[in-house]
Amino acid sequence: MNVSRRPLLPPGPYLLCDDTVLPDVPLVGKAERLLAGGARVLQLRMKRTPVRQALEAARAITASCRAAGALCLVNDRVDLALLSGADGVHVGDEDLPAEDARALLGPDRLVGVTVRGVEGARAAREAGADYVGLGPVFATTTKQVPARVLGLEGLARVVRDSPLPVVGIGGVGLENIARVAATGAHGAAVVSDALLAQDIAERVRRLAGAFEQGRVGK
Repeated sequence: MNVSRRPLLPPGPYLLCDDTVLPDVPLVGKAERLLAGGARVLQLRMKRTPVRQALEAARAITASCRAAGALCLVNDRVDLALLSGADGVHVGDEDLPAEDARALLGPDRLVGVTVRGVEGARAAREAGADYVGLGPVFATTTKQVPARVLGLEGLARVVRDSPLPVVGIGGVGLENIARVAATGAHGAAVVSDALLAQDIAERVRRLAGAFEQGRVGK
């Protein structure tokens, strides 16, 4: 009998290493700062990076994550995830369908899917996903999203009925991550609030502490 060896998604802050935020700092440098703060999962989002550079960065950051005991997921690009040895992918509305990502990755890597509600979460499970990113929870300027803002009540409703762990996405930062955790969300995606902090590592530590406080006190 074949048994999947894919890892579990760690709860807590889900940090994005994005090439559009703090663009003057290389992706590897951003990842090092996030990991120095104790990040347990990084998603590499490389929309502007040429493919050869993206592969080089993905390989280096996957190795750094592995050394730190963290997971590395690649946004959209299943080919880069496979070639770099990353722990999986996250696909969105216009990316490769989740079932195709699962077919290419096999059973031992994670697949995350962006959804807008419970029906999307159910479809993601049927397609072989391990978790869903749900949002936008709050308004965000990091990425233009053609979907209504859910708010905390909307997030809580989906978390309650979702068959998969839910990561809240969109506008999450230190001021509200505890409230996201209090909805029962498995994780909270953070981009600008971490990468634009004066001390990225310290910000990550504070985000993790706030998420835990919200989770315990819910």
